[in-house]
Amino acid sequence: MALGEFKVHATAGNARRATLMTAHGPVQTPVFMAVGTKATVKAMTPEELKECGTQVVLGNTYHLHLRPGEKTIAKMGGLHKFMNWDGPILTDSGGFQVFSLSQLRNMSEEGVEFRSHLDGAKHFISPEKSMEIQMDLGSDIIMAFDECLQYPATDDQIEKSMALTYRWLLRSRDAMTRKESLLFGIVQGGLSLNHRLKSMEQICSVDLPGYALGGFSVGEPIHLMHELLPHVAPKMPANKPRYLMGVGTPTDLIIAIDSGIDMFDCVMPTRVARNGTIYTWNGKVSIKRAEYKEDPSALDPECDCYTCRNYSKAYLRHLFLSGEILGSRLNTIHNIHFYMKVMEKARAAIAEGRWEEYKNFCLARFAKKEKS
Repeated sequence: MALGEFKVHATAGNARRATLMTAHGPVQTPVFMAVGTKATVKAMTPEELKECGTQVVLGNTYHLHLRPGEKTIAKMGGLHKFMNWDGPILTDSGGFQVFSLSQLRNMSEEGVEFRSHLDGAKHFISPEKSMEIQMDLGSDIIMAFDECLQYPATDDQIEKSMALTYRWLLRSRDAMTRKESLLFGIVQGGLSLNHRLKSMEQICSVDLPGYALGGFSVGEPIHLMHELLPHVAPKMPANKPRYLMGVGTPTDLIIAIDSGIDMFDCVMPTRVARNGTIYTWNGKVSIKRAEYKEDPSALDPECDCYTCRNYSKAYLRHLFLSGEILGSRLNTIHNIHFYMKVMEKARAAIAEGRWEEYKNFCLARFAKKEKS
């Protein structure tokens, strides 16, 4: 396959089984991408990520720009070498973090001036600067700079944001000079179907290697995203990968795959693992619960990850209550492995004509228990 080629191998309704070719190898979709915000997936080594089935790792443009700086990473041989990851890397544009983390930001047509959440120092990111940072990092997939609105937003705010995001996409495209990197545009539009479709028409009018849906999972009731996706995702270009940014729970992933989404990322599996929450094929487990004090069983009898092969719930509860670092590591290994296994089984189910059966199995196992 040629760089940037996206080949759909099988479909089941809107669900797709496909391959995307990047400069660091093929990505089999549907795929969940592990979030390595600061050039590390918290608590895990690259070798452990690979053992869990991870294909793609994310880096965060905003955080890496502030520390250690993209020029430093470039001098170290790029992000792949810096973090010892030889697979594909996707970096976001920094837009979400600029709007959610930074203090005293001032936005203009040119870009965004903001103060660092670390030390208050002034910084400026424009579409061109975002592209420069990501190209210095050596990303395989680069996200266009966009404005990410908070929920809720007025129609007027949404429309102005969509227009700005489109203009910034054109500037992002024009600033791209690194042929090894694939630029994805980001569809915005809030929680309005009409706005989403209008934004999609704008963004997808620019011929790019892939397209993303941004602005979800920003505080809205999750059922609104679930209701919108079947009306939005299938209308995205069929010959390009579709990426749902920042989502989500196992239930979210299954619903989104069924709507036609190919790519996902979220801090969910690693963040909740450090807080003692484990995802299993029988729903969520809160390892801190007293019922596990003398439980010799594995976290998940259906799981073959390192944690489940070697440790009991009783031991994992002890580690968590003791504040031991090993507890966070073992919980994270399991959650990442579980997410990757959900994706692996989804790919097989679509390819083998069993998607409807697998989808219903997952929703029955996950949906109600995720609310607990």
